[in-house]
Amino acid sequence: MRCMVLNSPGEALRPRVSDLPEPGAGEVLIRIAACGVCRTDLHLVDGELPRPVLPIVPGHEIVGRIEASGPGVKLEPGQRVGVPWLGWTCGVCECCRRGQENLCPQARFTGYQIDGGYGTHTVADARFVFPLPETYSDADAAPLLCAGLIGYRSLTAAGEEARRLGIYGFGAAAHIIAQVAHWQGREIYAFTRPGDDAAQRFARTLGAVWTGGSDQAPPEPLDAAIIFAPAGPLVPLALAAVRPGGTVVCGGIHMSDIPAFPYRLLWEERTIRSVANLTRRDAVEFLELAPRAGVHTRTTTYPLEQANSALDDLRSGRLTGAAVLIPGSGAERTENRPAASETQ
Repeated sequence: MRCMVLNSPGEALRPRVSDLPEPGAGEVLIRIAACGVCRTDLHLVDGELPRPVLPIVPGHEIVGRIEASGPGVKLEPGQRVGVPWLGWTCGVCECCRRGQENLCPQARFTGYQIDGGYGTHTVADARFVFPLPETYSDADAAPLLCAGLIGYRSLTAAGEEARRLGIYGFGAAAHIIAQVAHWQGREIYAFTRPGDDAAQRFARTLGAVWTGGSDQAPPEPLDAAIIFAPAGPLVPLALAAVRPGGTVVCGGIHMSDIPAFPYRLLWEERTIRSVANLTRRDAVEFLELAPRAGVHTRTTTYPLEQANSALDDLRSGRLTGAAVLIPGSGAERTENRPAASETQ
């Protein structure tokens, strides 16, 4: 099998050729068709996530087909499945027993402690493998498995009563969950890097009623705000934008430090909360919801060997939507931009 490997944080990924792994009890071997490039991968490569298992094959938005199964697995060879960030939990700790497996202290994560999807094959725990809607191509399905799932959990954390919803950072997660929020009848207020006209235009095609820079105030108070950009200084700005009783959700696994801010921004029962990882229930619910909500993903595809270029484009903000690696592809990067009629 071929894969791209991180040997040390801060270094470029290196190609590696190795023997095909064999699935153990409860595991499946997956031939990878596509793997999304997530901002969490970038945090891993840049050394912003602590204690990774190295060397590691990054990637946790995996789409592929089951090629072989270990003992005790009921999934069929040839079935198309997805593998997300949460790759293993103990199932017996207090968090797991109360339905919060995303907080399991022994949890292991795909592309962080378990080799992930920047390759031609991977082995995954069959408990954390999910059938995918056939309405999506391999490349278009990949971003659903983290950008979509974390976006969905963040939207749920914002609350059903949040009708005026602010979204800070209009990248992969935002462009998916904005479509769900629009389908639900919410008003979307999109905040981008100041002066990022392209991202603001993109947000309007997905139903945003207002767009502006993150340094701007919305025209009316928000019920809730979701922060996908990994920038701590956005938290006080979002608090200032939400109404009394409103909620600010921090949707990323990594964020720079939140600066000190006056208590008056938090007062009047405003809430700050984080979203950590995801659960299998999130995956089942969102993967059923996405096609009903008419979610379309905007992707730019890269051959597997260009994984470093994809990460560079994500780091520099050159992407609109999501990057996806295609193993076995010899083509240059290509962009899938849904027609305007598909994003209304």
